[in-house]
Amino acid sequence: MIALGCDHGGYNLICAIKKYLDKKGLEYKEYGTFSEESVDYPVYAYKVATAITSGECSTGILCCGTGIGISIAANKVKGIRAAVVSNEFCAEMTRRHNNANILCMGGRVTSEEDAVKFADIFLNTPYEGGRHENRVSMITDIENGTLPITDEHEDIHSFVEANLIERIGNPGKKLHTGRSRNDQVALDMK
Repeated sequence: MIALGCDHGGYNLICAIKKYLDKKGLEYKEYGTFSEESVDYPVYAYKVATAITSGECSTGILCCGTGIGISIAANKVKGIRAAVVSNEFCAEMTRRHNNANILCMGGRVTSEEDAVKFADIFLNTPYEGGRHENRVSMITDIENGTLPITDEHEDIHSFVEANLIERIGNPGKKLHTGRSRNDQVALDMK
């Protein structure tokens, strides 16, 4: 079952996608909105995201004006990997490599024809797994606050710093590195 949701800015795209799904005989459940009257997209992002995390639906499609706001809101729900796409390649790769479970698009930046094309690609592309599984698992670890920063990451930090200094080619310009609160590497050119 596919979960569908939108705000007023994505209503036209969801209507086009519903026609496509009806033509293909694919089951879906609508979570609103049901008109072009102004509404708040986080409500619909939450409804679709929780339909997926509860197991009621397997994937979702969300549309707002740009696809950005609704994707940010959906990604706040644990277990959701919502991706904004604007071309066929991204529609494929977000499933094939990232195992995205929600496709997001914008009614003000995507034509109805392209939205249907992207939805078709997204819904018919399998997740590859394999070498991508570790990365998707790391995303889950970040979500759970359990991503370990290991010595291997420290070595990568030193490697990146050394190579950046070498590539800059200006020994008078210093590259300062520091740690953010989340112990992530932050590079700052001064």
